[in-house]
Amino acid sequence: MSDSTFYINTTDDDEGDLKNALARREMVIYPTKKILVTAVATRLLLKISDLLTKQERVDVALTGGGTGIDVLRAASENTAQGIIEFPRVHFWFGDERFVQKDSDDRNAKQAREAWLDSLVRNGLLPEENIHEMPADTRTRQEADVAPARTNDEILDAAAQTYNDELREALAGKDNPVLDIALFGVGPDGHFASLFPHHHAMQVHDPDVRVTGVSHSPKMPPLRLSLTLPFIQSTRYVWMVASGLTKADAVHSAIDHPGDPDIPSSFAAGRHQTLWMIDREAFSSQQHLLD
Repeated sequence: MSDSTFYINTTDDDEGDLKNALARREMVIYPTKKILVTAVATRLLLKISDLLTKQERVDVALTGGGTGIDVLRAASENTAQGIIEFPRVHFWFGDERFVQKDSDDRNAKQAREAWLDSLVRNGLLPEENIHEMPADTRTRQEADVAPARTNDEILDAAAQTYNDELREALAGKDNPVLDIALFGVGPDGHFASLFPHHHAMQVHDPDVRVTGVSHSPKMPPLRLSLTLPFIQSTRYVWMVASGLTKADAVHSAIDHPGDPDIPSSFAAGRHQTLWMIDREAFSSQQHLLD
């Protein structure tokens, strides 16, 4: 492949929409991770600005991970910030490690350091527009020795708290859903904190927006995640992946929509499902151009 950006419509016309999610899948392949990160950050800022011309507020779910945080860092340096009325933008999180609030593992802490705190410091974004998922109020030692049942009860309560916050905050919108949700993808095909064959993938109630994730196969073991039905209600779902280690997962998710072995194959937005990847993550996708 040459050092160019490619666009691919990956929808199989015979299958139609991705299961019950009303979206067609698209893919944009960028030549390098650096270009990918800049492009995603720019697209995010421009889409927020565009939506603000049509509606009173915009709700965005952010992701963590190396590439996800790089995107936020790039957004913090992007001049397109200047066209956005941030008091009308609310930031949420697609998932979170259920650890102590000051832990470096927290997606919210990383997102704040990369972008959100600078917006607050500069008087652009009200602090109350940052909606963090609950943190574990116990010490790490207390959490490590707690029985599984106790952890499940605490996780369920935390999930309900964030579920209620989402429900109340979005209730005033004409369409009470998230507008944009960013997600990465793991080498095992997971996205958010929805892992293959994990009980969190079995939540089908559309009124349950958030679930606790115990016994996560990826550390730390306790997590919170948006549920699949709520993710699929989002207007724009964007998947971001870079590097050779993600190539097989991207390949599998695109080629096998709705496969329970590959949670990210269920990723879909009502208006758009867009995969944005770099050339290395595309390495298993060459067949799509044939």
